[in-house]
Amino acid sequence: MGNCGIIMDMNIWDKLPKPFLILAPMEGVTDVIFRQVVAKAGRPDLFFTEFTNVSSYASEKGRANALERLEIAPTDSPIIAQIWGKNPEHFAVVAGALEGLGFAGVDINFGCPDKNVNRAGGGAAMIKTPELAVECLQNAKKATNLPVSVKTRLGWSRVDEYKEWLPVLLREHPVALTVHLRTKKEMSKVPAHYELIPEIVRLRDEISPETKLIINGDIKDRAQALELHQQYPEVDGFMIGRGVFANPYCFTEYQPTREDLIELLKLHLRLYAEYDNKVLRNAPSGPSSRASVAPKSPRRRLCSSEPYHHILPYEPLKHFFKIYINNFPGAGEIRAKLMETHSVEEAWKVIEDAGL
Repeated sequence: MGNCGIIMDMNIWDKLPKPFLILAPMEGVTDVIFRQVVAKAGRPDLFFTEFTNVSSYASEKGRANALERLEIAPTDSPIIAQIWGKNPEHFAVVAGALEGLGFAGVDINFGCPDKNVNRAGGGAAMIKTPELAVECLQNAKKATNLPVSVKTRLGWSRVDEYKEWLPVLLREHPVALTVHLRTKKEMSKVPAHYELIPEIVRLRDEISPETKLIINGDIKDRAQALELHQQYPEVDGFMIGRGVFANPYCFTEYQPTREDLIELLKLHLRLYAEYDNKVLRNAPSGPSSRASVAPKSPRRRLCSSEPYHHILPYEPLKHFFKIYINNFPGAGEIRAKLMETHSVEEAWKVIEDAGL
């Protein structure tokens, strides 16, 4: 098998509008639960999964966890699976397997600045090993008929590294290239380098004009993306990351009310509880982490009324509360109480006690 642009009916990238909008893959954020919340608010043109370690998937021990990260909800489609690692053979294994899991494409992460990922040789660390990066990309393309794209940064420590690094990737003709307009060293501490867009467009046009170019970094919402597209019409798409925390409706022109955001919070809690039950049903028998009884709201139940055990970690859920509970009288106090909760049931009670 090979991804040579021949199987056009499988290439989702050719079916997208211009400009198209994408929800950026964010570790611990854009999981199967939160993507459904964003879809309810107003979905982007394309979703990405959180990134999955190819070596975890390739191992018998880590495959179950990898498959959980690759779970797709009906509202996700079309969705791209993002993968990372440094083992070329494992890239081939995973890229080949993804074709049968319902994904519209494969994206390779060569830009994650996380220290643990970089220490393992993946993500942005690939910028320092371009030959290995190319081998991983080539192996993935050879193993699947799905279109293969790449997400990266300008460089590791210097902004001008893009002059050498991006041509390395473009010479492999990925179907799409997302460039976060910062270096790994810069993280998100400086403004994105929009001034480099014309030069990056020039490199794309000279080396691989068929590659879709996506810009990432400091893009807050649809309105800003459209404004940028007017300035840089050669850019095909824009990726929104942290902007979704300021406004989960960022892919639309709609300005949500407090009631809209509260309903999204309730949806998020219900989806979490439903998924928690699903994980429990599929989990091996044995001692559970903690037992609790599903909430019995007089207005709405989170899921079923039967007892269940929490399997999913609850603490990461707290990161989302600031999205929904803000900018109205008493929001700070309610959010503080939510941060003290230890279960969905407790969070639901805080919401009800606040009359929301």
